Amino acid sequence: MPLKLVIANKAYSSWSFRPWLLLAHFKIPFEEVVIPLDLPSTRKAILKYAPSGKCPSLHDGDIHVWDTMAIAEYVAEKHPAKAIWPKAKAARAHARAISAEMHSGFQSLRGQCPMNFRRPVKALALTPESAADAARIDAAWQGARKGFGAKGDFLYGAFSAADAMYAPVVNRFHVYDVKVSRASRAYMAAMMALPAWKAWEKDVAQETWRIAKYEAV
Repeated sequence: MPLKLVIANKAYSSWSFRPWLLLAHFKIPFEEVVIPLDLPSTRKAILKYAPSGKCPSLHDGDIHVWDTMAIAEYVAEKHPAKAIWPKAKAARAHARAISAEMHSGFQSLRGQCPMNFRRPVKALALTPESAADAARIDAAWQGARKGFGAKGDFLYGAFSAADAMYAPVVNRFHVYDVKVSRASRAYMAAMMALPAWKAWEKDVAQETWRIAKYEAV
């Protein structure tokens, strides 16, 4: 029985994008269930799958996992032959640290620049708080690349869960035309060239749901 991943709208749901990209990139078979956000039926529909009432959630038979970081860890345990996290101890520790930082931080940038894969590229003046978030992310990417990424195009060389955690930020930096270092811009180009990224983009183009508050930014 394949895994089942329950997600929200692909255009807007940054948390859904992370595990979807991870599974798709590593070619781990899964069935997806998409629940549109911001409808009267949304919360009830999500509660059928996750007690948190939020997407995403992963279902492996009778095992149910919600929260993106928990999903990444479960997938890593289930597929130990795949490099979900970097193999080297120091790189793996660093990857988990910056992934946790993404998981719990950068609230200003998230709030001012919601993910919208359909948004045309157009600069947005960042608040000082959002600019500080962006600068920290740029520095974190450069630090990972310099310390551990010499053998590939991603944060730790090969694509890993850390890249999946930062994938929505790559989209935000791109569509809001956030100024970042040359090294980070090259990293963003590598991420956006991934076949799994292109597949998500194609699915977004076919969505008919629109949420005005995200489209207005």
